[in-house]
Amino acid sequence: MLARSAVFDIYGDHLLSSTKWAPVAALVQLTGVVDIAPAATRTAISRMAREGWLTAQTRDGARGYAMTPRAAQRLATAGQRIYADRTPEWDGRWHIVVVEHSGDRSARARVRASMEYLGYARLAVDTWIAPRASDDLAGTLGPGYREFHSELSGDPRQFASSMWDLEQIADAHRQYDRWLTELVQGFPDDASDEERYLTRTLAVHEWRKFLFRDPGLPPEVLPAAWPGTVASERFRDVAARLRPGASAYVESCIRTALGRA
Repeated sequence: MLARSAVFDIYGDHLLSSTKWAPVAALVQLTGVVDIAPAATRTAISRMAREGWLTAQTRDGARGYAMTPRAAQRLATAGQRIYADRTPEWDGRWHIVVVEHSGDRSARARVRASMEYLGYARLAVDTWIAPRASDDLAGTLGPGYREFHSELSGDPRQFASSMWDLEQIADAHRQYDRWLTELVQGFPDDASDEERYLTRTLAVHEWRKFLFRDPGLPPEVLPAAWPGTVASERFRDVAARLRPGASAYVESCIRTALGRA
């Protein structure tokens, strides 16, 4: 697990709905549970601040970082996708986005990574398509794009399978389901809050990768018996059972960093 991803997970999974802030000492302790060195965590925090995701704040005499409005918006949207128990209703139309062409290869690569993260597939050069518009589109691309809604003339299932590698995504869901089953198999009822935090962090971190793999297509265009449905249900069940203990551990780390233990 990369330090940057671990820090994002802490803010998105535990702090977004509460303080949106944590002392550096608490972040170091929490990432240490997943074997991330303190220096790596501090470096990740500094970089995230330079990139506009975090801002330095001192509270109660403790040096820490709060998420910026930009980070709060991105993490809130990501959280909705991570814990969604169903895909939004689909009206049968596709959202098409035409991005202004850039001669800069690195800029094009950033656009591609961003659009794939938002669930879009490339339909043509500088043209992307998804079953619904993303709420993060304007914040991601700025003003440099045009958008349209269109109905497909043809079989939407065949079209979806031509745009996305659904078998690869399905296999990733099956692998996650097997991995998660093994992770929690025999998990003790009397496990400590730290153990619950560790296990939940691993489960959420691995599931979070589907934000980059699975576009969240509607059932109308997916194969029958989609394995993502089973994997999602199992993930949400495990995450819910471990949340109280995990949250208690995060709070205890923050209290310790503030000298309130």
